[in-house]
Amino acid sequence: MESTRANNSLLVTYLTHACMELKLGQRRFMFDPWLKGPAFARGWWLLHEPPADSLDRLCAADLIYISHMHSDHLSYPTLKVLSERKPDIPIYVGDTSRPVFWLQSQVKLTNIHVVPFGVWNNIDADLRFMILMDGVHPEMDTCIIVEYKGHTILNTVDCTRPNGGRLPQNVDLMMSDFAGGASGFPMTFCGGKYSDSWKAEFIKNERKKLLNYKALLVKSLQPAIYCPFAGFFVEAHPSDRYIRETNVKNSPEDLNALINKFAPDIKTWTPKPGAVLDLGLALRDPTNSGAITNPSDSTKIYKDSWDLDLYVDELNRAINCEIFKHQSWTQFYYTWAGFQNYNLVVRMIETDDSFEPHADGSDYLVDFLDLTFPTKRPEREHAYIEIKNRIGVMRYVVQQGLLWDDLYIGFQNRIRRDPDVYHHKYSHFNINTSSSLINSKQ
Repeated sequence: MESTRANNSLLVTYLTHACMELKLGQRRFMFDPWLKGPAFARGWWLLHEPPADSLDRLCAADLIYISHMHSDHLSYPTLKVLSERKPDIPIYVGDTSRPVFWLQSQVKLTNIHVVPFGVWNNIDADLRFMILMDGVHPEMDTCIIVEYKGHTILNTVDCTRPNGGRLPQNVDLMMSDFAGGASGFPMTFCGGKYSDSWKAEFIKNERKKLLNYKALLVKSLQPAIYCPFAGFFVEAHPSDRYIRETNVKNSPEDLNALINKFAPDIKTWTPKPGAVLDLGLALRDPTNSGAITNPSDSTKIYKDSWDLDLYVDELNRAINCEIFKHQSWTQFYYTWAGFQNYNLVVRMIETDDSFEPHADGSDYLVDFLDLTFPTKRPEREHAYIEIKNRIGVMRYVVQQGLLWDDLYIGFQNRIRRDPDVYHHKYSHFNINTSSSLINSKQ
């Protein structure tokens, strides 16, 4: 559909993090609703205070898009509210090899649509959308193009190389992530070169590279308007103060300033919670500041309370689960997972919040060459990793069959490697244990 710049009712409202509401005539389309609770176990918390009516807006939506399974996009605390109030809202996800809704036992949603990539989904005569895969992580990440009455919106979300670089140019509105810092590396790594100064220099360089990549991508696509989002999180728990201070993130203002330098004709928008962009008005008259309605000066922008204890206590209840009273749980878990024939020995230590050994925690070795559990490291030459996991999160992940991303991306562990090399096969095993466990429970 070629853009007609017609006077259409197309309002874009930013709620928080990656959650945007599109008002398309009489329809409301919601993206990635993380509106309450933490993400990645207890590691990420919302930076922005969502509007007071955000959950009501979610339950009033006509359709919802969830880009991928990570919990800052697939938020079970948020979806639990939706499942209790309006479980039949149509929810659309891409047909990734790692299913987005891999833990449906947590919520009862009855209208989930898994759609193929690169195919238009026609909602009515005026509205259609297409979900596209990520060229780097096609098994998990997706992005979306929405067309409404000649207007086009491109939301690349967290994709590293959205649709392998094959994207439409001159869209009316483009949105993407910007912040960086969504990884346990290098913040959770210890020993060797991983001094605070090394981490600071690495993070500085990585954030600069990300800013340049995003700015050049936007310049190449030439959207009329660009909006950075999907990076407004904070490591709010007091026990993660070191991560919060070390894991410096890009600001949306810095990215927009770089885009304005590279491509001054592109209009940029730094969103605030509850801010509304009238896309039709903005396109008709780019100089008209009335196209953006910001929240009032009295509106609370940043969160200062997160119900930390409520969610951390829920995780910690797993510590005393019956299965963990038997030492054999470790052998059962790893034997069931089945990863072996790899010359790696891992020491797993369950800890308190300060990463000191927990009085009731386990401390054990796993030899992944033959999947045994020795009492000391074998004599042969082997790669070695020591991982300290916060006990409540580790046991909750095992009990619920969750992604190990909750431990790694959520900054809930500390890691030492000897030698200091990346083990792709082991990391792939960590990511895939959850889906196997869920299948074994069904």
